[in-house]
Amino acid sequence: EGDVVIQRALDAGHTMHSVIVEAARTRPLEFDIGATALYRMGEPVVQEIASHRRYRGAMAAFHRPKLRPLDEVVADASTVIVTEGVNNPTNMGVMLRTAAALGVHALLVDPSSCDPLARRTCRVSMGAVFAVPHTRLPDFPEGLEPLHQQGFTTIALTPDPAAEPLDSITIGPDERVALLLGAEEPGLTAATQQRATHRASIPMHQGIDSLNVATAAAIAMWHVTRSRL
Repeated sequence: EGDVVIQRALDAGHTMHSVIVEAARTRPLEFDIGATALYRMGEPVVQEIASHRRYRGAMAAFHRPKLRPLDEVVADASTVIVTEGVNNPTNMGVMLRTAAALGVHALLVDPSSCDPLARRTCRVSMGAVFAVPHTRLPDFPEGLEPLHQQGFTTIALTPDPAAEPLDSITIGPDERVALLLGAEEPGLTAATQQRATHRASIPMHQGIDSLNVATAAAIAMWHVTRSRL
């Protein structure tokens, strides 16, 4: 959704299937359409497809790539994020944009997390989803074991004040780290936290007990990646 996001999908090597624009659009497309089918539609039709009025001027459908195996996605990764039950596409999009900006190398989602390629996630991430390799773990939290076998330290983020303060955990420059993040209210399950190397919290003030998951993820990603920037 949007010329910039569509161009970033093309730059990442994805294959475009079709493009939709509003019939009244006169501004040239900012991406090469090639031989792709272009559909010009009336404003009511476009709004019904987009579900909102501000759809950024163009929409494109792409052929969905096959999910890559975990070993391939994390082969050269030193920092990854893992989500459990994160089913809000906006939060997922914000996390992906932050991950790309801070040099996080991969995203792993559990079976209950939303689709990283959902249209709103792509839009909110401004196409950053195409720069961060991802795959879905078929089993969770059992799916964390392959990460431990490959030498990852797993850090489970939790608002529990009994957990280690995040800034007390020293990250070595060559240490492989996976940040585990849960949904807004339920957070990570007890089973997932028990499997993690560390349970970490972000110290807070003014009686605030928790942060938006995308905000917490950004702080945690910065803590882990700052020694590598």
